[in-house]
Amino acid sequence: MLDSDLAVLYGVETKHLIRAAKRNPGRFSDDFMFQLSEEEWNNLRCHFVTSSLRSQNVTLKHGGRRYAPYAFTEHGALMLSSVLKSERAEEISRMIIRAFVWLRQAVPAYKELAAKVAELESAVGKHDEAIKTIVHALRQMIVPSDGTQRKIGF
Repeated sequence: MLDSDLAVLYGVETKHLIRAAKRNPGRFSDDFMFQLSEEEWNNLRCHFVTSSLRSQNVTLKHGGRRYAPYAFTEHGALMLSSVLKSERAEEISRMIIRAFVWLRQAVPAYKELAAKVAELESAVGKHDEAIKTIVHALRQMIVPSDGTQRKIGF
């Protein structure tokens, strides 16, 4: 999760959240928190409608961030609750745990569904070719005669 999203959840400003994490470097190793690379940040920024983060309750006078955001893994997001130490932080911590548990349970079901959809697409693709062949044959039978065929009978 991005630092700005977590800041909204925890009810603090993004800069305070980052400051709290940086003051506790032993709790936030590289597998808990990392800063996005310039390429990752540019790619992510392309998906934002505006450069301003006002919609996320972050007031910026110059529109947009000056640095790439920090991303927190599941464990990093949970570690924030021990650093921020508030009732809201504890509540958000429980919500994050529940969300990640749900995701772990949901992912296998989605993989199975994706496999079934791929199988269905494959079967439909085969049927599409057969239908196209039949339609082509029918169109050949329907083509009006231009009179060049021999008449049969008297």
